[in-house]
Amino acid sequence: MIASPLNVIRFLFFFSIVVLMSCGPKRKPVGSGTITIFHAGSLSYPFEKIIKAFNKEYPYVKVLAESSGSLAGARKLTELKRSCDVFASADYKIIEQLLFPDYANWYIAFARNELAVAFSEKSAFSKEIRSENWHEILLRPTVRYGRSDPNADPCGYRSLLMWQLAELYYQRPGLSSLLIKKDDRFVRPKEVDLLALLETGTVDYIFIYRSVAMQHGLKFISLPDSINLGNPALEEHYSQAFLYLRGLSPGEKMTVRGEPMIYAVTIPLNAKNQEPAQKFVAFLLDPEKGGKIMEECGQPAVKPLFVNNPQKIPDALKFWVHNSVHQN
Repeated sequence: MIASPLNVIRFLFFFSIVVLMSCGPKRKPVGSGTITIFHAGSLSYPFEKIIKAFNKEYPYVKVLAESSGSLAGARKLTELKRSCDVFASADYKIIEQLLFPDYANWYIAFARNELAVAFSEKSAFSKEIRSENWHEILLRPTVRYGRSDPNADPCGYRSLLMWQLAELYYQRPGLSSLLIKKDDRFVRPKEVDLLALLETGTVDYIFIYRSVAMQHGLKFISLPDSINLGNPALEEHYSQAFLYLRGLSPGEKMTVRGEPMIYAVTIPLNAKNQEPAQKFVAFLLDPEKGGKIMEECGQPAVKPLFVNNPQKIPDALKFWVHNSVHQN
């Protein structure tokens, strides 16, 4: 059967239209783009898993994750004038005290944690150490231990706050000062930097989050609730401990008090890619998605969800505000 000239003309016309459309500019899928996340070092392991799961649902979003101590992360915004699309801190107070109101104006508390003393099979006196005597063993002359920098990392100042509470719990006046003076050469920028010191045998013990110890298969001692900063019911008790740390500007000091460990997330005011950032935060907060991964990684969710300045939160996240019992 021979095609008529009219049919040939029609075919060529429609074929040319298809070719022109395929060669034209392609629209990016809704919710696509690149987002940069500044997050606490202790979120490295769960966030790696969350980002992989997020990209299965949103394959057109490229996620660049940058780990640091939460204080150091905040100063990337305030001092280095860098930008990010999501900021996740190991301490909600860092967002409140360092980023409000110029760099952020809301946050959602999403996870908890507690302190532990981690060690390896090669650690000195590892067969003897218990929750009742860890401080005695660490003060032995031949024992070495590491901690993170309190002016860069929440785990660092939480370790010092925990030592103050340990003075009261074990009735050992001066214990905190002794622990600070001994082995101060093993201070690192963030808590995950301590892992290498432990793995190489440079130190015998490290002060670290329980979740990080679990994630890396470390042996660890669970500390009593009275000192581990992990029990929300002991907020008033924890507040007896306090420290002065470097503030936002040179020479400025800020006061940090002991309190239950609460992680928080926000989208900074200078975020360049709001829509995909909001999708990531929503994924993180979803109890069946990011929340489930956090739980599996040893960082249980804050229940009920705590929301600061709910009126400032983007509309795309209002679902989480409306389903939160505690709003501030």
